[in-house]
Amino acid sequence: MPLVSVVIPVLDDAEHLRRCLAALAAQTRPVDEVVVVDNGSTDDSAAVARAAGATVLHEPVRGIARASARGYDHASGDVLVRLDADSVPPSGWVAAAVRLLGGTGVVAVTGPGRPHDGGPLVRRLWDTLYMGPYFVLMRGALARPPLFGSATAMHCSTWLAARSRTHRDDPEVHDDVDLSMALDPAWRVVVDRALLVEVSARPFSGVASAALRTRRAFHTFRVHGRRANPCRRWARRCRTALRARAATR
Repeated sequence: MPLVSVVIPVLDDAEHLRRCLAALAAQTRPVDEVVVVDNGSTDDSAAVARAAGATVLHEPVRGIARASARGYDHASGDVLVRLDADSVPPSGWVAAAVRLLGGTGVVAVTGPGRPHDGGPLVRRLWDTLYMGPYFVLMRGALARPPLFGSATAMHCSTWLAARSRTHRDDPEVHDDVDLSMALDPAWRVVVDRALLVEVSARPFSGVASAALRTRRAFHTFRVHGRRANPCRRWARRCRTALRARAATR
């Protein structure tokens, strides 16, 4: 059985973090390590993490990409799970992630989020205006499915292969888009509804939040330069698939 480490970056989100850690404690497949990276909280997020038995790292330089990378680098597991502080995974989530990662050639797995707050209107519009477009549009741009940072698991070897291509020191990048871009387009990423988690409806908190997320997404594409070109990515994927097919004949 692979060792599983869970990495959770947090900034002033103690109450959500408490729910996330309780959900991890209730997993049917227990995790071997929980690493909470405190990115400068002024509330009791760190105390909540310690009370739950998590390892707490302090990352003073702000930026979710930097905090996440600090956690990945510290984690000792064969499988690295990435959750947000507001993620609430169902009890079978870790078991499903480990099972899916055992698929042939799978380097990472991910699932969607579903809001646990925000009211019935937000819940109805969530997939249409947020989750659906994210997975469809990003798949077209990346030449394979993207990772969703609130619900992702990958082999440690995947992180080691991709980390030099990430932009941990840039606080304006979307860390899940950044990591998605750093993965080779030919690598296999699996999206599965079994990895759905409950999350906060904060992306729908207002126009400013939507504008910030959109700006950071475009910025992340810009900093990756030629690697972000969809035509180049699809060409890379197609060449790899053709070579693999030829090798099996």
